[in-house]
Amino acid sequence: MPGLHRHRPCRTIGLVADNPQGYDRELPVMRGCAKDDNVPGIQQAYIMKENAIEIKDLVKEYDGTRAVNGISLNIGRGEIFSLLGPNGAGKTTTVEILEGIRSSTSGSALVFGLDPIRDRSALLRRVGILPQDFSFIDLTTPLEILDFYITCYGTGLKPEDVLAQVDLLDKKESLFDDMSGGQKQKLGIAIALCNNPDLLFLDEPTAGLDPISRMNIWKVIENMKKMGKTVFLTTHYLEEAEKLSDRVAIINSGVILEEGTPEQLISKNGSGSVLSFSGTSISVTQLQDAGFSSREGKNGIEVRMRDSSDFFSLVEFLKKSGEEPKELTMKRDSLEDVFIKLVGRVEDD
Repeated sequence: MPGLHRHRPCRTIGLVADNPQGYDRELPVMRGCAKDDNVPGIQQAYIMKENAIEIKDLVKEYDGTRAVNGISLNIGRGEIFSLLGPNGAGKTTTVEILEGIRSSTSGSALVFGLDPIRDRSALLRRVGILPQDFSFIDLTTPLEILDFYITCYGTGLKPEDVLAQVDLLDKKESLFDDMSGGQKQKLGIAIALCNNPDLLFLDEPTAGLDPISRMNIWKVIENMKKMGKTVFLTTHYLEEAEKLSDRVAIINSGVILEEGTPEQLISKNGSGSVLSFSGTSISVTQLQDAGFSSREGKNGIEVRMRDSSDFFSLVEFLKKSGEEPKELTMKRDSLEDVFIKLVGRVEDD
């Protein structure tokens, strides 16, 4: 295949290689093809079960330090799940254990009922992976790349069909080196789809992309859910996690701090909505005397809305005052606000 002789070090879909021992290092590109093993009985029995991933009391230690400290999670089939946390929180270690790249110290982790180390050959047929900072050989085209991986997996998929799933069909003959960052990320997802997986691990799929490219990747991820696939997402973009995820978990120092839908986490840990207004002579003291939690803000007076009754009470208060605000805006807490409250910071890109 043209261009494949020009190898260079790069980060790519390492799990196309059979790695039954669970390497504690990054796997190289095109190491080999996944074995065509018979599906073990445990996997057959698990097909009808609800969860794609089950983690219980998972621990990973390095020289006596616990990178993952007894976490438990269940991730349902067909959902988009995001694992969030600062650098060094235990995200990557957890994902690599699920992928079979690292072994755990104790506890259990099952993916479709499979042990990621013991049943790794069977696991490779069920999962696709987009690593962070995905790259490939410069002088190859998406059509050539997908043809190689599909041949390895023996799935019989058509490269053009896979490219169409990620909205990249018009770039099928373009050289990898000539593609934009967003197009390269789409190609990475396409490679992860070559074995027609039930589960996708996407590590920072939109890192470093411009807003338009990022939204295009969001559409691709949402399409994966429509296709019935489970998506395990790690991202530093809290807006991305809030928009895409059915559920999220926030991890820090190897411990799960919170887990649930974005709305549940915001409702539980947020401080409600804030209504801001300006252009009146009403003071913070007047509002506080009337029972409202208020303060001076950047855009006028800010009033904390604990529930809908606070909103209607404030509207009635303003009506009785006889003054009409020039500007009135409502802002609710976001997942990022909750993340900062629990963890204390958001990592830079």
